[in-house]
Amino acid sequence: MSYLNVMEQIKKGQFSPVYYMHGTETYMMEAVKQSLLKHSIEEEDRDTNVSLYDLEEISIQDVINDTNTFPFLGEKKLVIATNASFLKAKPPNLDFTHQIETLINYIQNPAPYSILVLIAPYEKVDERKKVVKQLKKEATVISCEPLKEWNMKEAIEKIAQEHQVIVKEEVVEYILEEIGTNLMIISSEMEKLALYVGPGNTIRLEEAELLLSHQENSTGLKLVDAIIESDLAKAIHIAKDLEKMNEDPIALVALVSSQFRTLLHVKSLKQKGYSQQQIVGQLKIHPYVAKLSLNRQQKFTKEELHQALTILAETDAQIKTGKVDKSLGLELLLYQIIQLRQTTRV
Repeated sequence: MSYLNVMEQIKKGQFSPVYYMHGTETYMMEAVKQSLLKHSIEEEDRDTNVSLYDLEEISIQDVINDTNTFPFLGEKKLVIATNASFLKAKPPNLDFTHQIETLINYIQNPAPYSILVLIAPYEKVDERKKVVKQLKKEATVISCEPLKEWNMKEAIEKIAQEHQVIVKEEVVEYILEEIGTNLMIISSEMEKLALYVGPGNTIRLEEAELLLSHQENSTGLKLVDAIIESDLAKAIHIAKDLEKMNEDPIALVALVSSQFRTLLHVKSLKQKGYSQQQIVGQLKIHPYVAKLSLNRQQKFTKEELHQALTILAETDAQIKTGKVDKSLGLELLLYQIIQLRQTTRV
């Protein structure tokens, strides 16, 4: 079941006896945990009927024993167990043994008064394992992976609803451009925007531009956009703003290099006939990043991207060996790449 559907069910008071979350999107996992806490357990019962466990410190059989214990003066109990590393192909060596059959038996016959949340915050688990197959069959499975591009906008709108504000489409686009696809950061920034505009109000673009924190990756993209526009003044302004925020020019050179390297990879794959979805799989990047890169790579020839990467590598070496001042080196770098584009297009 999708993350968004599960969240809707929880809010309606429709709970599953066992939830199994896997993946690397920590925001989703945290949001599900907090929603279950809020909607399944009365506030006065949370000290006695909520248990949190780390499965690299305690055995799964101990967790199941707790889950089978009746709630104390309440109707439900919530048991959350994270770091289920025994689901991986190569789990770490621990000082104790997980009795996996205990979990399998529980999944088949869960306690009606308990909600068990099992979390595997890993990129992959071993799908061949009996316990994984049983979880997929009996539990509510939530794949906590980065959302697809078309789901990101819906997710941002839902985050806005949770903070009791409205976001216009242009603001959603700006948030994705400026912050990227990290839902944890988006939620934190949305909270800040909601406090500023107040409950029930609409967040406008000017407010988002004023208040959103700059993220390194998005600012790297802005530098690339300034280069595409051959706007040296804008590129230097962005670089200086970042330096005022204590960003190291060496790190900025690496950031721009990473962006150009991605553009080159995307361009090469596009020329080979790869679709956006195939590019995402090949480069392990978010679909929204792939979409932006596909648009940006059209502005460069392959030769320009290769030459830009050469300039970036040379600048990086000159700064690190002390042959040029960091800030000056970054400005010269931006000048050289923009000059390169202007020269090749004459």
